[in-house]
Amino acid sequence: MTAAAARRRPSLGRQKIEIRRIESEEARQVCFSKRRAGFFKKASELSILCSAEVAAVVFSPAGKAYSFGHPSVECLLDRFLSLPATGSGTGSASVVGELNRQYGELRAMVDAHKARRERAEKQRTARSWMDPEAEVGRMAAEELVALGTKLVALQGGVAARADQMLRDALLVGRRPTTTRAPPPFFHLPHF
Repeated sequence: MTAAAARRRPSLGRQKIEIRRIESEEARQVCFSKRRAGFFKKASELSILCSAEVAAVVFSPAGKAYSFGHPSVECLLDRFLSLPATGSGTGSASVVGELNRQYGELRAMVDAHKARRERAEKQRTARSWMDPEAEVGRMAAEELVALGTKLVALQGGVAARADQMLRDALLVGRRPTTTRAPPPFFHLPHF
């Protein structure tokens, strides 16, 4: 062995890493690219060794989709979705259909509840004008004081308007007592 070879450290080889999220966005993208290739290679090996039909779909951290399938992803997904619903937790078109049906029923119930609530609010508003004592009974002390102040001001305004209307009505019935002013004097030209 030479002195240079003795000074070199032996390689650390493959080491186990702690499985946790990689903080650096750039390092995370590089790791994803390398491991995606390895993952698809393992899926291919499983397909060849076991004569299994395999489909894998992976989304990158940037949101881009990658897929591998043997014989094809589309073929396997169609086959998967056409399976009858079972209790084993596998997804199928019938499960999706059932969930859509339940969603439709729940949406209709929510819409009906909103409509009932709006009708009840309109009725409550209408009733508050028909039964003001019930509405006043629900008010807080500050609201009652503010309402009383507004009512006093409104009462004063109504009284002033009624007084003005009464005066106007009395004046219409009277004839004016003042005499008319004489017509203006015109100078006629002399001929």
